[in-house]
Amino acid sequence: MGLEDRLSRDDRILREAAVARRKCREELMSSFGRFIRLAIGAWALLLLIMAAPAPSLAQQINPTASSVNERQLLQEMDRIQGRVSIPDQRSGVLMQPAGREWREFRNVALRWIGGVAILGMLAVLVIFYLTRGMVRLESGRSGRTIVRFTSYERFVHWMTATCFIILAISGLNITFGRPLLLPLIGHEAFSEWSQWAKYAHNFLSFPFTIGVVLIFLLWIAGNVPNRLDVDWVKRGGGIVGHDHPPASRFNAGQKAIYWIVVLGGGLVAATGYELMFPFYLSGIEGMQLAQMVHATVSVLFVAVMLAHIYIGTIGMEGAFEAMGNGTVDVNWAKEHHSLWLEEQNARAEAKERPRPAVTAAE
Repeated sequence: MGLEDRLSRDDRILREAAVARRKCREELMSSFGRFIRLAIGAWALLLLIMAAPAPSLAQQINPTASSVNERQLLQEMDRIQGRVSIPDQRSGVLMQPAGREWREFRNVALRWIGGVAILGMLAVLVIFYLTRGMVRLESGRSGRTIVRFTSYERFVHWMTATCFIILAISGLNITFGRPLLLPLIGHEAFSEWSQWAKYAHNFLSFPFTIGVVLIFLLWIAGNVPNRLDVDWVKRGGGIVGHDHPPASRFNAGQKAIYWIVVLGGGLVAATGYELMFPFYLSGIEGMQLAQMVHATVSVLFVAVMLAHIYIGTIGMEGAFEAMGNGTVDVNWAKEHHSLWLEEQNARAEAKERPRPAVTAAE
């Protein structure tokens, strides 16, 4: 290759390099211009947003956005939901923050309430029995009895009581079964037991509710509070000390049990049916509230019934016979229900008193 050819080639390379540098400068300037225009546009948009009125909560938070501040959502919105095309509109609820409060109540607060109420009542009854013992008949048994409850009344009582005991055991399993029973019997046995307990709890709720209604109708006349109950409470009701204040068929303590059964039983039945048939009467928030009321009233109900069972069995001599065979000793009635005994004796005398002969008018 000659000298002229080499010079021509070098000159061509230099020209191409100059053209490449010129194109690079043009592209760089073009890119810088686009950046400047974007920056100016962004600044103008920011000024417009700052000058515009504050948007609503729905405009501030978009649950469908790709980046969502969860804490802000939980603090500023009661629930997160959208629209769905399927028939089940409840599926549109993406998040319901109140459910976390319900879970905290169910797993923590409820266990404390139930544990303190039930174990506390058992402790009080044990201490009372060790210090007071069984309330004995001070006048002894007379050997004569009087009818206290009819067969029908005792049937209603025992039907309701049996259902209540099974409902209490199966219901407490829901709250305390997993932490207490599961480690003892294992997963398989606990699953089997829990399934049958659930069936029993659901189906026995119906005869229990019927029993509560019948109890209300049977004994409402004798369980209206009056001034006599105030004096009975002040004098310890024959449980504290050895005083035996007068009482009619039902004393103040029995009236309290009656209204706890009627009102508490009615409340747990109503809330229980709302849970058994979900979403018929309320949404998820209403069901959470129903479960909280149902569980709280139920554990308190159980605690009160422990005291009732204690008085009716080992707490008072002769008390179980009233619901066992329907009769009580006359001395028992005289000590604990003296006014009722007087009423029964007066009725018996009125029946035995001979009626005056009726003579035909002349």
